[in-house]
Amino acid sequence: MPTAKLTKNQLLAAICFALAIGTFLLYLPVRHNGFTNFDDDAYITGNPHVKAGVTWSGIVWAFQSGYAANWHPLTWISHMVDCQLFGLNPAGHHLMNVLFHIANTILLFLLLNKMTGAIWRGAFVAALFAWHPMHVESVAWAAERKDVLSAFFWMLTLIAYTGYAQERQLRHNSQSILYYILALLMFACGLMSKPMVVTLPFVLLLLDFWPLQRVNASTLLRLTAEKIPFLALSFMDCVVTYLVQKKGGAVVNDSLLFRASNALWAYEQYIAKIFWPTDLAIVYPFLNHGLALLAAVSCLLLAVCSVAFILLRNRWPYLFVGWFWFLGTLVPVIGIVRVGSASMADRYAYVPSIGLFILVTWGLADFCKSLAAKKILGAAAVIALVICFVLTFFQIKYWRSSITLFRHALIVTTDNYVANACLGQALDVAGDEPDALTYCQEAVRINPEYPAGQFFLGMVLWKKGELPEALKCLQYAAQETPDDSGFQYNLGKFLTEHGSPDKAVERFNAALKDNPDFPEAHNALGKTFLKQGKLPEAAGQLSLAVSLDPDNAQYHYDFGTVLFAEGKTDLAVDQLSEAVRLQPDFADAQGNLAAALATEGRLPEAITHFSKVAELQPNNPDAHFNLGFAYLNNRQPAEAEAQFLQELRLTPNEARAYYRLAEALQEQNKLPDAIAHYREALRLSPDLPGAKKELDEILAAHPELR
Repeated sequence: MPTAKLTKNQLLAAICFALAIGTFLLYLPVRHNGFTNFDDDAYITGNPHVKAGVTWSGIVWAFQSGYAANWHPLTWISHMVDCQLFGLNPAGHHLMNVLFHIANTILLFLLLNKMTGAIWRGAFVAALFAWHPMHVESVAWAAERKDVLSAFFWMLTLIAYTGYAQERQLRHNSQSILYYILALLMFACGLMSKPMVVTLPFVLLLLDFWPLQRVNASTLLRLTAEKIPFLALSFMDCVVTYLVQKKGGAVVNDSLLFRASNALWAYEQYIAKIFWPTDLAIVYPFLNHGLALLAAVSCLLLAVCSVAFILLRNRWPYLFVGWFWFLGTLVPVIGIVRVGSASMADRYAYVPSIGLFILVTWGLADFCKSLAAKKILGAAAVIALVICFVLTFFQIKYWRSSITLFRHALIVTTDNYVANACLGQALDVAGDEPDALTYCQEAVRINPEYPAGQFFLGMVLWKKGELPEALKCLQYAAQETPDDSGFQYNLGKFLTEHGSPDKAVERFNAALKDNPDFPEAHNALGKTFLKQGKLPEAAGQLSLAVSLDPDNAQYHYDFGTVLFAEGKTDLAVDQLSEAVRLQPDFADAQGNLAAALATEGRLPEAITHFSKVAELQPNNPDAHFNLGFAYLNNRQPAEAEAQFLQELRLTPNEARAYYRLAEALQEQNKLPDAIAHYREALRLSPDLPGAKKELDEILAAHPELR
């Protein structure tokens, strides 16, 4: 019986389904991965605007902010949506990245099919894109949402532009205008997701040459003019990005010769890792030796390939397009304008690699003309995809935690001071201080001028109690990067704890200078003012912390405590009530709320919260005393007696407990016992106010009990 042949649409749907299912299953383990200590804190876990979910103030901030040395409002908003949906559960954030990656894969396949009609070549390129190990960084790293999100709009822009070009060739002007506007809109969204998208107008010109075949001597000027709106958007985004990154301290002023040499070497490394994806790491250090020679060799190879593909552009146009797609899209991140401390990054190859995939796929397919050659090529393609799939499966495992991630980076790279510092910090958080100290010291040994390394070392030394050395490290980091609010903030905390509140205030103000929406700094500054006895100033800063991060119980507690100290009891009750609502097991907040309620005469409510403190801290004598005293004032002497006895069980020589227990017994008319406890209180503290007076009154009224 003959097998029914799939229609073209059915085949396209089947391939899309296979790509989606394969990619989803491959990346499903990322749901077990945590957040990293490398950018995830700035982008998600430590960003109050993002953690608050989707809010109007957050959206305004996203468009106005150059936080983290980038302007990408749609990326910020996408993280806010994740927090709205999943909170700080990393599984949801990671799986959302996977869904974007799947969408990008399918869009790439549909784009190539729409432009070329070559179904199987397009499917192979899309599968390489989906399963290539070098793309794990873009997908498995929560903070790299900007990569998958910008690529999503990149693909939509190219699809819309292809629709425009095809409709224009058919002279459907109204349809073509709609596609053009849609392409421009998607491009703008891409720029608001990641500035690396600025090279897209040049890719449009490449696609005009092949496969859209719109370029000839008479059309080149018109096709260039078509790109002017795109180029204008790119130019504006370049200016904004440069200014934001320069202000954020991300632009590094190395010599032009060094930057150019590293860029040439990095191009070679990207090509090598795309074709032989091993020893992949989150951070690649700069070469200290032999860079000039490697750069010269790379320059020669790049020049030879570029000239060859230019000469062959008419015969094999896909070689020209694929090669210059790769070269051109890497320009913003190749390091001519150096940003950050890495010589290259896997994530930067997410879109550029597509150019090389196209070059190789179309080139080999055209080279293999005979049936036997095509079978061999098909088998080789399957093997290549299987290898990529397996390598990616193992690469994903390294992203399980910061510790596994940076341990792997140290295995596959040398002299990697960034990886040493980040691993040290991750181990410190995990409680492994000895190893944390070792790795932080190694980071500083390799590069003593790396501020983050000095900072992490300082934090570990602080925990170990080596305060002079810790202070030196923290001061160095703060001085070298005065715009890093985190460094300034932690130096301020150190100074606050170790007796320099005035200097601490300076550091907190420095932290807030470039990051006025830093709730931790406002809170710490407020608590420092409190130590100095400056209650109004403290209240002002703590109020700002609460407004910036309203879901933080500690901030409400600190603000409420200052308000209570100022005598604003009703306002204090509001703040402390919010603190215990957010964190019911917050014993200090429960206790201060109870005290504030008692001050207002709301004893039954106070007793409820004092009882909660005693429940949370059954071995805390103060908790039982406070509850007993509240019971006593509320005319519940029997309940008060039980609490004072509990306190005496924990602290047998506590005069105040004997005194108040005596009062509770007196209220119950247990006079002999009351007298005995008054006498014991006076034995322990002869000058105890009130005890002698009340004892004398009982004995005067009942001389028989003397």
